[in-house]
Amino acid sequence: MTTLQRRALLAAGLGAAGTLSAPAIAQGAPELRWRLSSAYAKTLDILFGGPETLARLVAEGTDGRFQIQPLGPGEPVPPEGLIDAVASGAVEMGHGPASLGTAKDPAFALATAMPFGLNARGQNAWWNAGGAADLFGEVFAKHGLVALPAGNTGAQMGGWFRKEIKTAADLQGLKMRIGGLGGQVLAKFGVVPQALSGAEIYPALEGKRLDAAEWIGPYDDERLGLQKVAPIYHYPGFWEGGAMLHLWINAEKWKALPKAYRAVLAGAAAQVGAEIQARYDARNPQALRRLVAGGAQLRPFPQDVMETALKHANDVYAEIAAKSPDFRRIYEAVKTFRNEEYLWFQVAEYTYDNFMIRARARG
Repeated sequence: MTTLQRRALLAAGLGAAGTLSAPAIAQGAPELRWRLSSAYAKTLDILFGGPETLARLVAEGTDGRFQIQPLGPGEPVPPEGLIDAVASGAVEMGHGPASLGTAKDPAFALATAMPFGLNARGQNAWWNAGGAADLFGEVFAKHGLVALPAGNTGAQMGGWFRKEIKTAADLQGLKMRIGGLGGQVLAKFGVVPQALSGAEIYPALEGKRLDAAEWIGPYDDERLGLQKVAPIYHYPGFWEGGAMLHLWINAEKWKALPKAYRAVLAGAAAQVGAEIQARYDARNPQALRRLVAGGAQLRPFPQDVMETALKHANDVYAEIAAKSPDFRRIYEAVKTFRNEEYLWFQVAEYTYDNFMIRARARG
């Protein structure tokens, strides 16, 4: 384990495992071989790289006694079956967004992101210091799951469009690849949400079976080459202002782990979370430059689209909350936290960022 990794464990409050000597861990510690099913293709090097980093850190932190094998989608379960597979014990672990479990309970979606929710920094604060971990822990436990934060994409882009959206009326009848809460919000504009994998987006746009598609952000979007068939690149992705990813663990398997293994695993998840977000922040700028050079036309969503989308989002939340006590309880909590967080960001973060952005524009 490198010095940086040991510091990460200590910073996460999990240094006890990181400072155990190899012989101390080895005394009576079991040899474990777990499988980790990822929701992301191996070609998505940042997202699939997270489980690979996790496996390496856990092996190093346990003197090789705890081995984790990262598996891509379909090895053995597709992304939509990932959380069920972990809950049932078909695989010990998974990595992906909580929104994959929305069919179990709509509250799962709030653990990933919600339209007009928190940004990445706010989501991290809410989870680690604002009570979200306890709120979601109760929900996940009902389904035999333990979840540890393990990454965030940051604010995503609004997607690729064959025609520019100039008013809210331009969304009427649009066939768009989007799902989850974002899809429900856009459906209120008359958008027809489509569920497609990343590999299906390009041919669907090229063949005009889609009018638009959202994916992730510049670094991952660049690989799809969508600017060639849908050159209008709208922003921001208001439905995912800070999409958090989680490491999913079967609850019984988690309980059976030695405490030292739990600490190493939790520390490794924290390190993976920091690395995923850092890599996106570091790689998106140059990817965006390359996309624009290749023909992408950056366009902000019009103000009337943003304002109407916020209203539609609040309507969607009210509808879901009326049917789901868990969703209602957690939604009320995140609204309160969001209000306080943006009060603080408005004073310091926004003021500083706004000055620096203007200074950059002046050269």
